[in-house]
Amino acid sequence: MLLKMCGCSSPVECDLPKVEKRVQFPSPALVLLAALLFAGCATAPMTVPGRVAAPGVPGIYHRVEKGQTLWRISRLYGVDLDELASINRIQDASNIENGQLIFIPRRNRTQNYRVTPDNQDFSWPLKGRVTAGFIQSGNNVNKGLNIQSATGTDIIASRGGRVVFCSQDFSGYGKTLIIDHGDGYSSVYSGVSQFIVNLGDSVQKGERIARSGYSLHFEIRKGYIAQNPYFYLS
Repeated sequence: MLLKMCGCSSPVECDLPKVEKRVQFPSPALVLLAALLFAGCATAPMTVPGRVAAPGVPGIYHRVEKGQTLWRISRLYGVDLDELASINRIQDASNIENGQLIFIPRRNRTQNYRVTPDNQDFSWPLKGRVTAGFIQSGNNVNKGLNIQSATGTDIIASRGGRVVFCSQDFSGYGKTLIIDHGDGYSSVYSGVSQFIVNLGDSVQKGERIARSGYSLHFEIRKGYIAQNPYFYLS
């Protein structure tokens, strides 16, 4: 596995190693129409006459169920997560609420939605207080979440995969490990006090991988690009 590293992006935030993959408002008079029920636990899409999230873009609406993430919804319909967030003007996915309508764009009349159940959400790596959120603008860039917890708290794998990077003292981050999830996504855990797994180990979602220090820096990456973890965490 080829690891690429680059320098600091600001005085407080450095880039973690880049891992090269080997694998790859309706009118009150209008009625909401229920559409296709499908197998699994996902909510059925709905058509909402007279309501569009983007002018000229056809599509349907999905009603958010309790616990659903924007990531899960994007996978249900085979729509890019970034496009889904942009077209619905969602900047902080932690504000998505049960019952909220999410517009699912359809780019052409022949496009079929995948609409299949998916259980590949990312889980929180540990319980604690978020002391710094995801910031991609200004001088104080933060490419993930900083989560404070008691020293020695178990850190779990946010999602299943393989440990592809371990460092006892990665520049600016302390002990750091990265899990490759095998589908273009990876998760990063920095500032840990002790590793439980080793380089090359395969891990399951929820499996203990390390113990926390004072604060865990956690990232989710799509390829080399850091994502807003709130879009993914359930």
